[in-house]
Amino acid sequence: MTEVKVNSKICGFTHKISGKVEGKNMIIEIETPCKKISSVSHMEIPVKELYDPLYNDNPVFQKVKEAKWCSTCLVPCGIMHVCRMDMGTISKTLAKNSGSISIEFE
Repeated sequence: MTEVKVNSKICGFTHKISGKVEGKNMIIEIETPCKKISSVSHMEIPVKELYDPLYNDNPVFQKVKEAKWCSTCLVPCGIMHVCRMDMGTISKTLAKNSGSISIEFE
């Protein structure tokens, strides 16, 4: 099980994303106060589809598009990090040692 917290300060929401590989699927759960995100707070995604380098064909982004999330939402990025860490394509140790990633407005 992999967990991350997405702090969307621009909209005032904090989201908790957890995920784990179960068989051939990645199971994603999102705890969120956002109504748009909560409409897709449970996802089951075939792991093989998460390796597609084209984000247009990525099932996470397809679900986000269908649910009409805000175009600036950071949750899809958080979901992809959870998937990559649980699949082992991003080191959990490296991610935890990094602490966080951010976008800073100047």
